[in-house]
Amino acid sequence: MPAREAPGTGHDGGDGPGGVDDTIRALLLLMPRLVGRAKRIPVPEALRSSRLAPRHLSLLACLLFDGPMTVNELAARLEVAPTTASLLIGDLSRKGILERREDEADRRRRIVAIAPEQEPAIRAWLAPGAAAWRTALDPLTPAQRRLFVDTLLAYEAAVGDGEERD
Repeated sequence: MPAREAPGTGHDGGDGPGGVDDTIRALLLLMPRLVGRAKRIPVPEALRSSRLAPRHLSLLACLLFDGPMTVNELAARLEVAPTTASLLIGDLSRKGILERREDEADRRRRIVAIAPEQEPAIRAWLAPGAAAWRTALDPLTPAQRRLFVDTLLAYEAAVGDGEERD
């Protein structure tokens, strides 16, 4: 009897235990659970009225884990144009979540930081996810960690390619 093709893959589903198709099946079950758990992490009360989006979360994570930085540094970390980073920073500054100050070393530059009164709530919000990633990634070698990140990036690109065809 011929092996059935996995829906939408164009590949035969019989690649054996631990094969690509088995891994895909496991990930198709896992990914919705991961997303669901991430969505259930409550936004701290102090930030609920700010209506933060995922793009804000990435920016806040960069500032929390790497400390204050310039708009250009943030843009590079977020892999967005400086104008996009500036718009996000402006939005969060108006909400009182970020503050901008002059760089003492070069007064033409602005340093962006999490507002001190908001930092405890942001740290409490992001720390459990960071701790979970640390638990998952600590046992891996640097090469394995790079492979994991590269695999997620390849998945993101492939999903994005599919969206562009629609």
